[in-house]
Amino acid sequence: MIYEDSAAWARAQDAKDPGLRDAFIFPESGPLYFAGHSLGLQPRQARPYVLEVLDDWARHGVEGHFAAARPWIKYQELLTASTARLVGGQPEEVVVMNTLSVNLHLMMVSFYRPRPGKFRILIERGAFPSDQYAVASQARFHGYADAVLESDDPLQTLHERGGEIALALIGLPNYLTGRVFDAPALVRAAHQAGAFIGFDLAHGVGNLLLQLHEWGPDFAAWCNYKYLNAGPGGLGGVFVHQRHSRAALPRFEGWWGHDKEKRFEMSPRYSPIVGAEAWQLSNPPILQLAALRASMELFDQVGMPALRARGDGLTGYLEWLLLRLGAEVLTPPERGSMLTVRFAKAQSLVLALQKRRAIVDFRPPDIVRIAPAPLYNSYGDVQSLCALIRELHG
Repeated sequence: MIYEDSAAWARAQDAKDPGLRDAFIFPESGPLYFAGHSLGLQPRQARPYVLEVLDDWARHGVEGHFAAARPWIKYQELLTASTARLVGGQPEEVVVMNTLSVNLHLMMVSFYRPRPGKFRILIERGAFPSDQYAVASQARFHGYADAVLESDDPLQTLHERGGEIALALIGLPNYLTGRVFDAPALVRAAHQAGAFIGFDLAHGVGNLLLQLHEWGPDFAAWCNYKYLNAGPGGLGGVFVHQRHSRAALPRFEGWWGHDKEKRFEMSPRYSPIVGAEAWQLSNPPILQLAALRASMELFDQVGMPALRARGDGLTGYLEWLLLRLGAEVLTPPERGSMLTVRFAKAQSLVLALQKRRAIVDFRPPDIVRIAPAPLYNSYGDVQSLCALIRELHG
C-alpha cells in the first residue's frame, strides 16, 4: 500500500473498510484510543447482555442456573466454539476460566515437572513481570531456586541448552517490544529437547493469527480484557492440546471440572471432563461471561484473517507516519497491532496527548506503546494521532 499523510486519504481508506467502530463505546477522555493492548473498549452489546443476566437473577434467583434465558449452568459453553476459532484450536481444547496468572499456575502444576538435571524454565528476556513472578515461584515451590532461564533468543537457547529445560513459557508476542516469536519452531525445538512448552497469549489472542492445534504447544493461557474487550479484570482462557485430553497429568481439581452429567450428584470421587474443561475449579462468574460474549460475537462476525489484514494496514500506516516524524520504532516486522516507540521526554508527550484526548501507553523511562486495534481503530485515528505527535513533539 502507498501511504499518504493526509486526513482525506485516511478517510478514503476507512470508507473502503470501516471496521466495527460503531459497535464500541469510545471514552470521553480519549476518543483517539490506542490502548487496546492494555484494556479494550466496551462493546455496545455488553450492557444489554449483562443486564439480561441481572434480570434473570432478579426474576429466577437460584433457578436461573436452569431457567434463565441462557441457563447459567451452560453459559460458558456459549463461548467455546468462538474461542476455539479465535486460537485455532478444537472445542475440547479450550475453556474460558479464571484470570491469566491463576491459569498459568494451574498449567504449570501439570506441565512443569522438574527433576535433577532437567529443571529449568525458559522465558523470553523482558517477559511480563507477572510471568516472571509465577515461574520463579513455581521453581522455588519445587525446590529449585535458580531455575529460571531468560533468553533474547529462546529458539537458540532450546537448541543449545534443551537438555536442562523442563518447560518453556514464551510470551507471544512480548508485551513490551511487540516481537512475535516463531511459534511452530519453538514447539518443535522444545519437544525435541523433551520439554513441555506453553505460550502466554495475553497480547496475542484477538491480535495474531493463531493455529494452536496445528502448532502443537502443550498449553496456552491468556487474558480476555485486552484485544478481546472483556472488561476490566475480565476472565481469561486456556488451551490444552488434545493429546493431553486423557493423559494422567497431575493437576489441581475442583467441582466444575467434574463430569457435567454427574456434577450435582456430589460424588466424593472426581471424574474429570475430557479436555481443557477438566482444569476448571469453580463455577464461572456469569456477568463477566456475558460481557465477553458481546465481544466474541464481533470477532466471529469479522474473522481473524480479515482483522489481521486490517491490523497490518493500520500498523503499517502508523509506523510509516512515525518514521516520517523521526521516531525510533523498536518493534520488529514480526508483530501484531502494537508498536513500541522510543521518544525523548516520552512521559511528558503521553501526558500532553492525554490532555488532547488521545490515549497511548507510557513505559519508563522513554517508551510509548501504541496499538491501533483493528476492530475499532481507523486510518483517520492513526493520522490524527500522528498529527498531534508532530504538533506536540516537534
